[in-house]
Amino acid sequence: MTTSEPATKEPVRAEPFAADATTVEAYLRRIGARRPERADVAALRELHLLHLRTVPFENLSIHLGEPVVLEEKALLDKVVGARRGGFCYEVNTAFAVLLRGLGYEVALLQGRVIGPNGKPGIPYDHMALLVETAEGERWLADVGFGDHSHFPLAFDARDDQEDPGGVFRIAETADGDLDVLRDGKPQYRLEPRPRELADFTAGAWYHQTSPDSHFPRSLICSRLTEEGRITLSAPKLITRVRDEREERVLDGDDEVRNAYREFFGIELDVLPAVRSGILNSDPG
Repeated sequence: MTTSEPATKEPVRAEPFAADATTVEAYLRRIGARRPERADVAALRELHLLHLRTVPFENLSIHLGEPVVLEEKALLDKVVGARRGGFCYEVNTAFAVLLRGLGYEVALLQGRVIGPNGKPGIPYDHMALLVETAEGERWLADVGFGDHSHFPLAFDARDDQEDPGGVFRIAETADGDLDVLRDGKPQYRLEPRPRELADFTAGAWYHQTSPDSHFPRSLICSRLTEEGRITLSAPKLITRVRDEREERVLDGDDEVRNAYREFFGIELDVLPAVRSGILNSDPG
């Protein structure tokens, strides 16, 4: 008697984390938003803008010795519960959970940031979101790239898209990837294939530990404002209002701590400090 070969099984894909109604309401309060009646583009635009204005793009955990855990519940606890921000993997993951809880379909996309030399960085260098509305429209949402578009970009459009942050364009590459350009300059290259959150672990670990990444070498805490942008790269505070830029050096730890509280809503007992060398903690 012969036995047949066992069938090859596809790996089990993890179900996206589902936030309960209480968590969704707490998140909406965090960003000052009302629950939308429908998962349409108008609501997505408002949520995107409010998120950028309330949840800072920051890398403080790296310099506080806090592990960056790529797990939805932990990230919600950080962004919503602790009223913190994060870098792309953190804030875009949290935003994806909120959007799913409001009825949007969301996929995680991996990107590679285009460096000054015009070359893309490492795989999983960046995370962005492909969001589908109730009407079936597809949008590129990204609340984790710092100074970028204020509103989502039409994912399938290939012409210029006007935005308060500049003129954006999504262009196809010869290899089937997508370049996201701002004012004619490539910002990052996206692979349109959806990914799982766990796929980004190596990229997040790289940006926490590698001397080749700028995150372990500098402090950043930045958010969009109604007039421009405010950035704290302690002890330097940079305020941009329309076309005017003001920069000043804060005087001592108390002034730095007050700036985190006043401008970003972040309460810190211990101030982050840039450390040399490689982190020794488990990437989790």
